Amino acid sequence: MSAVSKALYLPLSVASSVAGGLLAGKLFTEIWQRVSPSDQEPPEPKDLNRSGGEALIAAALQGLVFGLVRAAVDRASAHGYRAVTHDQPT
Repeated sequence: MSAVSKALYLPLSVASSVAGGLLAGKLFTEIWQRVSPSDQEPPEPKDLNRSGGEALIAAALQGLVFGLVRAAVDRASAHGYRAVTHDQPT
């Protein structure tokens, strides 16, 4: 990848990462509201008023959602970049 290509890809990568993070946060909140028996926000790990199992399940679900969204967004931005520039992003 040339220096010019890197300079073009960096802003795209940063913007897509921010958008992906916002999307992942919204998606996690929606999923949590549907699977949570109570209609509460996801528990914080240090919140001792909620069960430890619930906190661990929320953390695992959040990691899964963020990982999947990040991979999907990175992959889509790489495909878009390649379609426009005919160059492989690295």
